[in-house]
Amino acid sequence: MQHSAQHDTRISDRHQRDLFHPPELQVETTVSAALTRHLHDLGVERAFGVIGGSIGVFFDALEESLIEVQHTRHETGAAFAATEAYFAASKPTVVYATTGPGLLNVLTGIAAAKWDGAKVILISGATSAPQRGRWATQETSSYTMPQDVFYGHGPIFDYAVRIEHPAEITEAMRRLALGLSRPGGFVAHICLPIGVQAQRVELPRIRATASVAAPTAAREDIEHTVELLKSSPFVVWAGFGARKAARQIRELVERTGSRIMVSPRGKGIIPEDHPLYLGVTGLGGHEGPTEHMLQHQPDWILVLGTRLGEATSFWDRDLEPTKGFIHVDLDPCVPGTAYPHVRTVGVHAEIGTFLDSLIPHFPEGEVASVVNVASRMPSTVESLTPLTEGPVRPQVLMNAIQRRIVAGSDAMVMSECGNSFAWCNHHLRFAQPERYRVSTLYGSMGHTCAGVVGAALARGGKAVAVVGDGAMLMNSEISTAVQYHAPAVWIVLNDAGYGMCESGQQVLGLACNQLEIPRVDFVGLARSLGADGILVETEDMLDVALEKAMDARAPFVVDVRIDKNEPSPLMQRFESLLKQGSSKHVAGWEI
Repeated sequence: MQHSAQHDTRISDRHQRDLFHPPELQVETTVSAALTRHLHDLGVERAFGVIGGSIGVFFDALEESLIEVQHTRHETGAAFAATEAYFAASKPTVVYATTGPGLLNVLTGIAAAKWDGAKVILISGATSAPQRGRWATQETSSYTMPQDVFYGHGPIFDYAVRIEHPAEITEAMRRLALGLSRPGGFVAHICLPIGVQAQRVELPRIRATASVAAPTAAREDIEHTVELLKSSPFVVWAGFGARKAARQIRELVERTGSRIMVSPRGKGIIPEDHPLYLGVTGLGGHEGPTEHMLQHQPDWILVLGTRLGEATSFWDRDLEPTKGFIHVDLDPCVPGTAYPHVRTVGVHAEIGTFLDSLIPHFPEGEVASVVNVASRMPSTVESLTPLTEGPVRPQVLMNAIQRRIVAGSDAMVMSECGNSFAWCNHHLRFAQPERYRVSTLYGSMGHTCAGVVGAALARGGKAVAVVGDGAMLMNSEISTAVQYHAPAVWIVLNDAGYGMCESGQQVLGLACNQLEIPRVDFVGLARSLGADGILVETEDMLDVALEKAMDARAPFVVDVRIDKNEPSPLMQRFESLLKQGSSKHVAGWEI
C-alpha cells in the first residue's frame, strides 16, 4: 500500500494581503529597476552573465543596484558560477544573457541548475514585438527559436514568462517571491524585450514577500513508517536533498543502530569515519553498501533526499531491499521511479520535519553499543609512498588533497565531470555536509571549472576544483576569477586526453583513437590570464604545491601530470552502459 503525505502549503495572512491585495500603486520606476530592487529584496546578492545590446538597459539597472555583478567570459560559465554560488551561500542568484546566441549559450548551465536543485533566475533580452520576423540582429522570437523551451513551465524552468507590458512585472515578481520561498530548487526565466526594459511602471510601496511551508508528513505516514522500521533491521540511504537534516539523520542511525550509505552528492551527511557508515553508492562508489546488502539482506531501506538515479544506484539489483523502500522526498513523483518493480512506500515531506516527527519513536539508549560496529569505510591510500619519479598516481594525489585541503582547511572542495569525480567520490572523506560538491546528475564538462569561481566569491574564501584537462579546456573562467579576485584553485588532472571517455570506450570495445589531445601547459595558461600556478610532475612535489595553492592570494592552478594508466573507480558505470546496450557485443556484458 502506497502512502503519501498531505501537501501543506500555507501563506501567512499578512503576506496574503501583500501579495494578493496590494495597496494603492504609488512608486514609479523602470521595469528593469523595479525587477532588480525586487530581486535584492528576495535575497539575491550576486548576478553572473555576459552583456549584449539587447540586455543593456537591464544590465545598467543591475550596476546601479545593491546586487554584486560579475561579468563572465561565457554564458554557460555564468550559469555554472551562479549555481555554485547558490550552493555555497544558500542565496538565490541571477544569470543575465542577451538575445540569440547569449540565450542559447546559457541553457546548458541553466539545465544543470535545475537538475542540481539550485535557486537561479535567468533574466534575458528579447527582440521587441515590432521587429519580430524582420531579421533583427540576434533575433529572439517565435520566428527563430522554440518558444515552449524558453517561456514555458517544464523540464528546464519552474516558471517562465516574457513581459510584453510593464503591468505584467507585478505578477512576475509575485511568482518569483513564491518560487524562491518554497523548499527545494527553483529555476525561473524572466524575458524582457528590448522595448520593455526602460518603460515606466508603478509598483506597490509594500514589497512583495512570501512564505510557503514545507510539506509535512501526515501522522498516519509517520506511524506506518515507525511500524515498518521497528519490525526488522533497516538501512538508511541518504542523498543531497537531505543535507540540511544531517543532525537528525545521525541521531536516527545512532538510536536505531541502522547502517547508512550515501549518494555521491551526499558525502559528509554523516562523518565518513562513523562506525555505522557503509560508504558511497554509484559513481566512484565503495564496496561496503553492496556487501552489506548481500550479507544482511535488510527488509527496508529508508531513502532520504535522493532520487536513486543512475549516478547514485546504477539501478543495481544487489542494492534492493527484501521488502521495499520507504522513500521520503519533496517531489511526490520521485518515489518508485528508479526501481519501479520494487515495492515503495512514498512519503511526501521535507526531510528535516519528517525526521523530527520520526525520531521520538526510537528512544535514546535503545541500541546497546553503536561504537562496536565495524566501520565499512574503504581503506585509504596513506600507505602509498610518494615517488620521486613521475607521473603522479591519482590515488596519491587524492591522499594529498585529503591531508592538505580537506583536513587542513575549511575550503569548499568540488569535483568535475569525468574521472575527477570518480577519484574524489571514492577517496576523499568528509566529516560535514556541504563541503563537497559534485554534479553527477547533469554531468556537464566545465561545470566545476567555472562553478568554482562562483563558489569562491559567494563564500568569500577558498574553493578548490578537482578537474580534468578536457573539462578545463571547455570552460575555466580563470580570467573572471582574476578580474574579481576570487580565491579559486584548480587542481588539473592532466593526462593529455579524455580519460574517462577513453577508458569507457576501451571497455565497451568502441573507437577511442581521437581521445588524446595535445598536452597543455595550464600554468602557462593561468599566468597568461593573470593567475598563478605550479607544475607537479612527481608525487613528492604534491604537498608543497598544494600548500602554495592554499596560501596564494590570486587564483591558482595546480597542473598535475597524472598516470593515465591507473584505472579509475568507474567500472560500475561501464557495466551500466553495457546493460543499456552501449557495446558492439551486448549479449554477454563481459568486462
